[in-house]
Amino acid sequence: MEVYRNLLLLPLLLALVAAAASAAGDERAVLEVSGSPEGAVWVVQLSDLHFSVHHPERAYDFRRYVGPALAMVNPALVLITGDLTDGKSKDLLTMKQNEMEWIEYRSKLKDVIESSKLPRSIFYDLRGNHDSFGVPSPGGDHDFYQKYSINAILRRHGRVQSITLENSGWKHLFVGFDSTMEIGLRGPTNLFGHPTDKQLIELDQSLSQWETDFNKAQVTKIAFGHFPMSFSTLTESGKSIKDVFLKHSLAAYLCGHLHTRFGKNLKRYYHRSTEESPLSEHYYQFNMHQGYEIHSDKESCSKEAVHAEEEFWEWEMGDWRKSRSMRILAIDDGYVSYTDIDFRLGSKSIIILPTFPLDSRFMQRATASRDFKCQVMGASTFDTVRALVFSRHEIVSVSVKIYDSRSGHLDVVFDSEMKRVNANETRGDMYLVPWNWRAFADPSPNRYWLQIEVMDIAGDASVSQLRPFSVNGFASKVSWTWKEFFVMGIQWALVYHPALWCVLALIFTLLLVPRASILLFKDQFTYKYLRPNGSQRVLLKYLIGGFIWLFVEFSRVTIVWSLLLVYMIYLLVFPWLFGHPITEDSNLASMTFRGWILGKSNSGNEVFHAGTPDVMVIVLPHLCFVVLPTIVILAAMAAERTAYRERYLSQSGKKKDDHYQKSRRQKEHDNFWNSRWTRKFLFLLCLAVLWKHWKHCRALVKAYAMNPVIHSPVHFFFIPVLIAFAIYKTSSL
Repeated sequence: MEVYRNLLLLPLLLALVAAAASAAGDERAVLEVSGSPEGAVWVVQLSDLHFSVHHPERAYDFRRYVGPALAMVNPALVLITGDLTDGKSKDLLTMKQNEMEWIEYRSKLKDVIESSKLPRSIFYDLRGNHDSFGVPSPGGDHDFYQKYSINAILRRHGRVQSITLENSGWKHLFVGFDSTMEIGLRGPTNLFGHPTDKQLIELDQSLSQWETDFNKAQVTKIAFGHFPMSFSTLTESGKSIKDVFLKHSLAAYLCGHLHTRFGKNLKRYYHRSTEESPLSEHYYQFNMHQGYEIHSDKESCSKEAVHAEEEFWEWEMGDWRKSRSMRILAIDDGYVSYTDIDFRLGSKSIIILPTFPLDSRFMQRATASRDFKCQVMGASTFDTVRALVFSRHEIVSVSVKIYDSRSGHLDVVFDSEMKRVNANETRGDMYLVPWNWRAFADPSPNRYWLQIEVMDIAGDASVSQLRPFSVNGFASKVSWTWKEFFVMGIQWALVYHPALWCVLALIFTLLLVPRASILLFKDQFTYKYLRPNGSQRVLLKYLIGGFIWLFVEFSRVTIVWSLLLVYMIYLLVFPWLFGHPITEDSNLASMTFRGWILGKSNSGNEVFHAGTPDVMVIVLPHLCFVVLPTIVILAAMAAERTAYRERYLSQSGKKKDDHYQKSRRQKEHDNFWNSRWTRKFLFLLCLAVLWKHWKHCRALVKAYAMNPVIHSPVHFFFIPVLIAFAIYKTSSL
């Protein structure tokens, strides 16, 4: 009996151990949401506030607009997803914590809480990379987040925070996590989120907290953080945040970091396919919906099949810094939707958020087609068009219009007044209208478009943005712009090393292959051999041959070529620079293409790398925009000298009278070569490269409090000296 008793107690002991292990880093809370329409809750997200002593208007507008807006919306939660302060100097080059900005943040947030009359406990503010600039250790003298943030004031000290909103039998789980660097480097090498294995375990535990609930309430899971997936690294054991989110099939991941200047479609859908994904998908994704699968009619409607999907949406929101953006996100019977508010044109007296049907471009999930076929959510979910309306004044009328775009024009096919749900109490107004949803079933995900119109008692009118919908659950494909793809579609943490080695391979190829060709092919790549004549006028041949000839001639300038080869080897073997990557009074640290090499002060002999792959913002621009152009320009200079010399020698050997027999066009051609306009143009290109290099070096000097002569003479001065020396060497015949 004693053995059986111990076996029965074993699960309880394991649960207690797991809870104790996660208690230090995982803060959990449960909140019953009262006064909301049945089955609906909504929250507000703000991100990238960037309060700055140099831009006081950001904090001023925050207090002016956000407080009244929150009072009108009355959300269940307010999520602020990082970059609370700016931490930058006026010239944007020195990055460190500024206590005055944090005092301003605490003051303005206090004013917003008081004016909105919302409880302070529903505010969650996460740390962003700007909030960790120059923070040697959490809780230290430079860590003002732990002193002035709401999370710190309310003693939410864990890196993972969770809160569950309960409403009408639903549980809506919100889990926030801080993946900023443990040791906060100063910018620009503090750009990525760096989750750890420990954080992913805590994140997994938080997202699993209701899976053992005996009541088996329906749970909607939403995560929020600062960094998008494209700017998050793998853990030390190679694990990814994405895999944790897919495992739990999140409704959405809310993040910031990227600003509206990169585009308005910074959204991405993730889906674990039943087929093995190609290797390229680990590095990049060309469109927003890559991986979206349309389910066949033969698929099972069993409960196991319904919950087998692994998917989630990633929604990056616009910044407050310049765009003055605020997002309202609603969950209505498990369907998640949102609307973004732009305060650049002033405050809003009416805000409209359609909650069903969903926008088929940015909110549709792969499981929606199965929901349509299997009625997973119940027929009552589909039976009404629903919208949340927030207004300062009493609402007079709310109507919905549905347009059919099949003809190429928007033709109204449904126009009806919506009625307020009587169950509404103190928190928001839900309006709905019954409709024959089966009449709008169509294989095209963007045939039908929905718009809500609202008028209040003051005569103010507002309309929601037109949005396509698909009751069938199909997604309307949206293409990214190149800027959006650049910041959302590429997994930069994984791409850095392949990109680095590709650039290095190209540089060494341009240096070594032409040199080898001289030894192997002797005079095959000379100016005389490649010079056009009657039998050789194939354009492609001259383009390829001429390009090779440039670098062959460059390799003949032995001193310049050798110096550049030695410089490239130096960049691979030795530190690029020394500086103060954390604080100005910290010890000097060295930076290589692998990251910053930091040593523990207590032992002095244990070193580790930090800022990988963040150093890519220094390494790749230097190689791609300074070193590589320098090689090409110097090669062109060497080739121009050879061509000019051949031209000069050929002319000097002819009779004097030949000059008067030339055509006007030939004379102009000779004048062009004699004045060496090509060389002058290449000289201007050299100045452009030197200007780029000077700006790069100036930024590093200010960012890391370094002396270029002492701390990085090779990295700073080698390229300018080499260019000057190459200009001198190629100036004479």
